[in-house]
Amino acid sequence: MIFARKRPTIEFLCRPEDHGVLPQPVPAKEMIPDWFKRLPAIDKAHLTPTSSGLTVKRCMPFLDALTTGWILPLAASVRLEVADNGQTVNSGWDFDRVMVSNHASHQVAGHPMQPRPPGKFHNYWTIRTPPGWSCLFVPPLNRSNRVFEAVAGIVDTDSYTSLIHFPFFAIGPDGVHVLEKGTPLVQVIPFKRADTHLPGEIKVETPAEAAMRQRIFRNTLAGNGWYRKFARAPR
Repeated sequence: MIFARKRPTIEFLCRPEDHGVLPQPVPAKEMIPDWFKRLPAIDKAHLTPTSSGLTVKRCMPFLDALTTGWILPLAASVRLEVADNGQTVNSGWDFDRVMVSNHASHQVAGHPMQPRPPGKFHNYWTIRTPPGWSCLFVPPLNRSNRVFEAVAGIVDTDSYTSLIHFPFFAIGPDGVHVLEKGTPLVQVIPFKRADTHLPGEIKVETPAEAAMRQRIFRNTLAGNGWYRKFARAPR
């Protein structure tokens, strides 16, 4: 008898009383920004004999970054008041859980964002992955919100199965900024830890490798969708 191997799964767990209250994590591919949806693949206004008029909508690396992993949304609406050219940040919310707390500035001494103070968004989803899998948490890729920027980090979510909160810097101009419930907070990208430890090799390319590089580049310029058809093809 042949048994199908179970596909690895990432789990997002919440407290029973939070079910139906917290906005749920969403696959990144289901949360495409509106500006990207409206963007044509070819901007005919810029289509000329010397320009293809292609937009980023035809860029597979951009789209892959946009659609990889999951988006973890903000649990409730938060108000961030930025003052003193970003050096002072106060926060407020009406939810019955803590949404924002502060990190001490000495914890990031020398960081390029200083003198902006570091803060921390509180998250109420526990994330679990199979043995050997971790999660990379990054600011939502290609989704800049111009108000805050989460700090990237990796957590071994196969063993650390508790709440993970997310440090951030407020990057908006002075004033009060409202972050609505469901605002993309971080992008969660699960990965196998073993895949991050590939040994490196630095060398001069061979003639065959140079020929391949040039062939791929020319195929890409030819506009026949080489990357979509061949680079992403199953191996």
